[in-house]
Amino acid sequence: MSVSATPDPASLSYEEARDELIQVVSRLEQGGATLEESLQLWERGETLAARCEEWLIGARQRLETARQGATSSEPETSGAGA
Repeated sequence: MSVSATPDPASLSYEEARDELIQVVSRLEQGGATLEESLQLWERGETLAARCEEWLIGARQRLETARQGATSSEPETSGAGA
């Protein structure tokens, strides 16, 4: 696996990064790669994992923003419990 022939992780969707990360892990688990190839795979895997985490953090932030927006737009009940 040549790192130079792979797309920039910043351009990958979550699904693309996740799928490639699965392939990288599988190749590492199979063994048989040279030390240099294994190091390149490991580094690529770390980069892909970080990209997936970026996507997940962004999704979490969007959900929190949407929840806050929904909460703030709900009508207040005056006199509740009084």
